[in-house]
Amino acid sequence: MAPERLSSHRCFGGTQAFYRHESRETSGAMRFSVFTPPQAEHGKVPVLFYLAGLTCTEETFPIKAGAQRMAAELGLMLVAPDTSPRDTGIAGATGDWEFGEGAGFYLDATEAPWRERFRMESYVVHELPALIAEHFPAELSRCGLFGHSMGGHGALVLALRNPGRYRSLSAFAPIGAPSQCPWGEKAFSRYLGNDRKQWLAHDACALLEGRRFPGRILIDQGTEDKFIHEQLRPEMLERAALTHGQELSLRRHTGYDHGYYFIASLVEDHLRHHAANLA
Repeated sequence: MAPERLSSHRCFGGTQAFYRHESRETSGAMRFSVFTPPQAEHGKVPVLFYLAGLTCTEETFPIKAGAQRMAAELGLMLVAPDTSPRDTGIAGATGDWEFGEGAGFYLDATEAPWRERFRMESYVVHELPALIAEHFPAELSRCGLFGHSMGGHGALVLALRNPGRYRSLSAFAPIGAPSQCPWGEKAFSRYLGNDRKQWLAHDACALLEGRRFPGRILIDQGTEDKFIHEQLRPEMLERAALTHGQELSLRRHTGYDHGYYFIASLVEDHLRHHAANLA
């Protein structure tokens, strides 16, 4: 069944639109956004999936990042899903911005009551791309992944866990070692249980011990990010990449914080990075 289009807006010669559909993986309605560039009028185009951070929705990136102008120039489709299922009715799923609705952490939960609805890895990696391929002019063989904060964690982990799925990868201020920070410990203990060995399968630093992304990963981090030392730990990701031979460009930007002014300042670099790899 085709997704329901909620709104559509002409944008830089292309179209920015918002959709809703019934998800098999999350057992409920999911929303996502799609920017379709003008080149799609003449054939299928490469597609970039963007994963947003804590508290965000499918609207955050298209409204705040200012990515459409460059995506239109480069001929890239941009797809941004919501950050979790919504209206789950699960006790404890709302009221805490670090966990539950708005904080799905892009994994498939294994613990009750979360495992029936919180299946964001399967949704992002399998269900949503299949939907995009069926109903939009997207060439899934040329597919990239990027994200911010919790979504940066998601991008790194999903690309490493699903070799061959993505041809380009980048992140803004990702949670680099979630099994070793308060945000990740809270989410993983509830979604995955208390066995910390199980958490390592969803931690980019741990995954790099046995896996590589076949190409350069681009990461940007602001030096005035208030979460950098306790939650993000970019030095751990940098060290893991160096130790295990992963090609990584981790750039630190003086004076920038964690928000979307930072992302808007650097999004062109990320889109050009992906376009070069998806060409």
